[in-house]
Amino acid sequence: MTAVAGRGAAAVARDGFGAGPLSRAAALVHTLLTVEAMLLAAASPGLAGVFLLGTAPSNLPLLALCLVPLGPALSAALYALHRRGRELTELRPARTYWRGWRLNAGAVLRLWVPLLAWLTVIGFSLTHFPAAGVPNWWAGLLVVIGAVSLLWGGHALVLGSLFAFRSQDVARLAAYFLLHRPKASLATASLLVLAGGLTLLGTEALAALLAAPLLLSLLHGFRSVIAETREEFTA
Repeated sequence: MTAVAGRGAAAVARDGFGAGPLSRAAALVHTLLTVEAMLLAAASPGLAGVFLLGTAPSNLPLLALCLVPLGPALSAALYALHRRGRELTELRPARTYWRGWRLNAGAVLRLWVPLLAWLTVIGFSLTHFPAAGVPNWWAGLLVVIGAVSLLWGGHALVLGSLFAFRSQDVARLAAYFLLHRPKASLATASLLVLAGGLTLLGTEALAALLAAPLLLSLLHGFRSVIAETREEFTA
C-alpha cells in the first residue's frame, strides 16, 4: 500500500513539475540561450571571417563564402525552436539542434549557396554601378530584385528547415507563399530590417547574439504558412 501511494505521489509530482507559467518561461529562456549558443558554434568559422573582413566592395565574394555555414546553422535553430519543449522536464534543445543540423544541412545548402551567389552578383553590381554605364533606374530595379530574393530566401529557409521536401519543391513553395501569404512576407521583411538596423547601429555581433529570439519571432509570423503546408502539401 505504501509503495503504491509512493508511486502515485511520484507520478503526481512528475506530472505537475515544470508545468506552471514560471517554469514554461524558464524553459523558453533556457531553450533560447542553448539554441543561440549552438547557432554561434555552428556558424563560428564563417562569422569569424565576417568580423575580420573590411567593408571594401571587393570583399563581397569572400563575405558570401564566410556566410555559407550560416545557412545550416539558422536552419537547425529554426528546427530546434519549432520543436522546443514547453516544460522543464521536456528540454533537450542541444540534442534537437544538432539533429536538425544533420537532417537539413545538405538540403539547405542547395538553396542557400545559390542565393548567396545571386545576392553577391547584385551587391557587386550595385557597388560598381557608376562604372557599368547603365541607366539610373537599373539600380532601383536591382535593389527590388535583391529584396525579393531575400524574402524568398526567408520562406525557403523556414520551409526547408521544418519539412523534408526536395529542394526544387521548397523553392516553388517559397515562391508560392511569397506571393500569396503577405503576413509571412511581412514577418520576413521585418526581421531583415531589424537585423540590418542592429548591424548598422551596433555591430554584426549584436544581430548574431539576438538570432534565436529573432528566429522565434519569424516562426510566429509563419504559423499560417506552416499549418497550410502541413495540411495541403504533406501526406
